Amino acid sequence: MTPSHRNERAPKRLVLLGATGSIGKSCARVILDNPGKFSVEAVVGGRDGAALACTALELGAKFAAIADPAGYADLKAGLAGHNVEVASGPEAMEAAARWPADLVVSAIVGAVGLRPTYAAIEEGRAIALANKETLVCAGTAVMRAVARHGAALLPLDSEHNAIFQALGGRDPSEVTCMTVTASGGPFREWSAERIAKCTRAEALAHPKWSMGPKISIDSASLMNKGLELIEAHHLFAIPPEKLAVVVHPQSIVHGLIAFADGSTLAGLANPDMRTAVAHCLAYPDRLPSGVPAPDLIALSKLTFEPVDYDRFPALRIAREALAEGAGAPTALNAANEVAVAAFLDGKITFGQLAEIVARTLDAMRAKGELETPGDVAAALAIHHAARDRAAALLA
Repeated sequence: MTPSHRNERAPKRLVLLGATGSIGKSCARVILDNPGKFSVEAVVGGRDGAALACTALELGAKFAAIADPAGYADLKAGLAGHNVEVASGPEAMEAAARWPADLVVSAIVGAVGLRPTYAAIEEGRAIALANKETLVCAGTAVMRAVARHGAALLPLDSEHNAIFQALGGRDPSEVTCMTVTASGGPFREWSAERIAKCTRAEALAHPKWSMGPKISIDSASLMNKGLELIEAHHLFAIPPEKLAVVVHPQSIVHGLIAFADGSTLAGLANPDMRTAVAHCLAYPDRLPSGVPAPDLIALSKLTFEPVDYDRFPALRIAREALAEGAGAPTALNAANEVAVAAFLDGKITFGQLAEIVARTLDAMRAKGELETPGDVAAALAIHHAARDRAAALLA
């Protein structure tokens, strides 16, 4: 559904999947800063029922669903006496995704966000997509479903949102190179030996962005850039060989597109997710995000550096999985989820993250387990198999 299909004077109806995460909080700030523009119909959270209850009340939601049933009691208690329907579990998440709305924000972290996002696609919704795993795990099947059901994907990641704006609906065949930028994370100037032995706190200390723990670790290893390349491949129909990553410490330029005529267009914004959020929530219109435009005079200079694949092997492995295609990206993502959780729990070192992912892919490749997933169920089967393989390696 697009804005032209609704009463422009009525508030845009929203569903927020991942309402209590960092992107969900950015959405809430933009919504509250633009009173009368939006109506939040449903909210979904992960495991913190009390936080989701507060969010539901703050935004006036009619339905609140918690993914982890363990958080249901706190959610129900927090909404007692209020006219808000509550539920828990995977079915509740999908029910929220199918709730009548003009736009569904998909900001759940991890492959757990795939099914609810796919449910919104089946309803033909417009979806502001921040859940990378939806396209990394099942990109081909998801994009076919988008076309089949008349849904629309609006990129909510800062890099893809910048590229989407710069592309401006032009034919992807005119693009010679599409580049996502990386801040370089907390280890941009560290040696490989020092990176391998870093502490949990050091890996979580991102210099530019405030994010959840899983995304922060992916940013430190640069795995997040590999996932973003896979996502861009599906979103913009760009072949892997035309996708690139460049390190840009200032995090002002988020994406660049070089065209066949020699022109390059770039998307610039201060490092604050409210800019991309506001663009998606208001699309195709514009509204205040609360974030000022970059002051280029004050910044003085913008710098760019090549990626060092020896120090950041996770990105190299991700690029190889993208080039291989089929089920490799699905397995890559699943193994990375397991490895990151193990690092956060203190079970492996940071240097072992990429090793676990690579060994999982090698094992599945040897067993012929990386066939192209034809649908979401097949993608999730590869996902679970890869998680099992990675868990076995940890054991």
